[in-house]
Amino acid sequence: MNLMRLANIGAIVPAAGQGKRMGGQGNKLLLKLAGTPVLLYVLTTLEQCPYISDIIIAAAEQDIPEIAELASQNNVGKVKAIVRGGKERQESVFRALQAVNPRIDRIVIHDGARPLLTVQELNAFLEQAAIYEAAIMAVRPKDTIKVTDGESWVEKTLVRDDLCAVQTPQVFDRALLEKVHKLANECGYYATDDSSLVEWQGHRVKVLSGSYENIKVTTPEDMLLAELILRRRSWLAGKDKGEES
Repeated sequence: MNLMRLANIGAIVPAAGQGKRMGGQGNKLLLKLAGTPVLLYVLTTLEQCPYISDIIIAAAEQDIPEIAELASQNNVGKVKAIVRGGKERQESVFRALQAVNPRIDRIVIHDGARPLLTVQELNAFLEQAAIYEAAIMAVRPKDTIKVTDGESWVEKTLVRDDLCAVQTPQVFDRALLEKVHKLANECGYYATDDSSLVEWQGHRVKVLSGSYENIKVTTPEDMLLAELILRRRSWLAGKDKGEES
């Protein structure tokens, strides 16, 4: 384990999406999941991670006051800045990078819409990733994946063992992440996640095992599933306490 890469880690949380697939209820991250705003689960996990010292949030301008109040009222003291997000996720991360303290050496990016990541999973990921300049969390797909043409005819079936469904967190050496984002901004190159920018510039990205419970909350159905997972966790925690007593 490279202990140097476990010090001075900053976290960026893209949280500027408006959740169109959630039914137009505003920012989906401010919706309540089992009584708690989705975003607060994410912030609490980052706050409790001993390796993370700073949190930067990229949010829609109209949501910044509410998010600032949410962090303040719930003692999320590691939030150092809330910046105005862009139209695309990539632009939001690029803007957040400008607000990161110069002392930060590593950047971990975690979607504001993934509330079920646990502190234990985050700690383990950062520890395993410490020897790599870029690492991502992912799981193997359970379904068969097919490539189709423009008219929905199957062209080929992919080998499932060669595929992975990429999640966040993703962690990078700061200098590398800043370099690829700057180049992408200058070239007008867009990718769906930050690791794709790193790959674009020829750097290798290590894949580390994620959790099938680390879902991205995008639709009302995702909210239902996330609540079921939380209920199960609560039941298991209560069961364990009962067995101890």
